[in-house]
Amino acid sequence: MKHELLMLRSLLVASLLVCGLILGNMLTYTGEPIQLAGIVQAGNLTATNCALPPDGIVCPRSAS
Repeated sequence: MKHELLMLRSLLVASLLVCGLILGNMLTYTGEPIQLAGIVQAGNLTATNCALPPDGIVCPRSAS
């Protein structure tokens, strides 16, 4: 019983240490963020790719 308790305590301490290191790294990260998606310019939009207007009504697609 004592061996299992020691294993569980060490597992808890190790997991708390790893979580603390990850959280600390997220809070203190000062590097450049990674850009995963490309930037679409407003002039590159075509009739099939219309932007969402401020009133929230989506552009209808032409039947083709």
